[in-house]
Amino acid sequence: MRQHAINMVDTLARRDDRVVFIGSDLGPGVLKAMKADMPDRFFMEGISEQHVIGMAAGLAMEGFIPYVNTIATFLTRRCFDQLVIDVCLENLPVRLIATGGGTVYAPLGPTHLAFEDMAILRALPNMAIVAPVDELEMVRCMQASLDWPGPLYIRVGKGNEPIVTTTDTPFTIGKALDMRPADEVAFLSTGIVTAKALEAAELLADQGIIAGVTHMHTVKPLDDAAVRRLANSARLLVTVEEHTRMGGLGSAVAEIIAEEGLPARLLRLSLPDAFPEGYGSNDHLMEKAGLQPRQLAACVVQALTRLTG
Repeated sequence: MRQHAINMVDTLARRDDRVVFIGSDLGPGVLKAMKADMPDRFFMEGISEQHVIGMAAGLAMEGFIPYVNTIATFLTRRCFDQLVIDVCLENLPVRLIATGGGTVYAPLGPTHLAFEDMAILRALPNMAIVAPVDELEMVRCMQASLDWPGPLYIRVGKGNEPIVTTTDTPFTIGKALDMRPADEVAFLSTGIVTAKALEAAELLADQGIIAGVTHMHTVKPLDDAAVRRLANSARLLVTVEEHTRMGGLGSAVAEIIAEEGLPARLLRLSLPDAFPEGYGSNDHLMEKAGLQPRQLAACVVQALTRLTG
């Protein structure tokens, strides 16, 4: 997924001379062709993320559209003040390509896991947040990013995710995507775990439970209308995210349900409200958090049993 996002920067730069790329301590082969053909719009800075955000803001003020790429934790925690003051306060068209959202960097341990990135950025006025499910949707996301009017955070998975969309699947920032029709249960998921929600829905169908899947690739601005529609038609809404349960997609959906008094019950499935522990693989940490398809399906069965109760 990351490679498709990066390649699209080159594509967009050849289409629009406002596009510039800024990397922070990335490998020498990143965007080699763009560096050779457009050296005045390719910048590779060192380990200096706060500087990179300030630099991107300055370029945006001069009419450019900067695409910044580095590890998600560095783009959020380390640069928070610069994002607030330099980018969001000025509502500048800076695009943050955040490599390793969620538990992608499990082999590197807790310091590199962006388990709270969406919560951090949801709090910032003007910041939009998108999390594509696969590499095909990432391409469409990058195409849509060119004309987005303000700051945009693009959460990038580990790569080689299951392909669950097609080249014809629509993508509009802020518009949810119904991938499987809902009945008594509706999954609302974001990022790569949408593929896991689809698998869980198949497992539930084998048990006679019809579960829909709506892909909320945009966590902010959230598609409020989709939440209302599903909350008024399904008995149980289930949010699924590779993110702490505090402040992410589940919190955003809960806010709408609470504020508008919508009838559906809500089950939030996510990473726990705790610092990640240990090292391992992405799948291992997802298993520990209960986010694998069979675990999602089991949680839905338990929740329905309690509702029927």
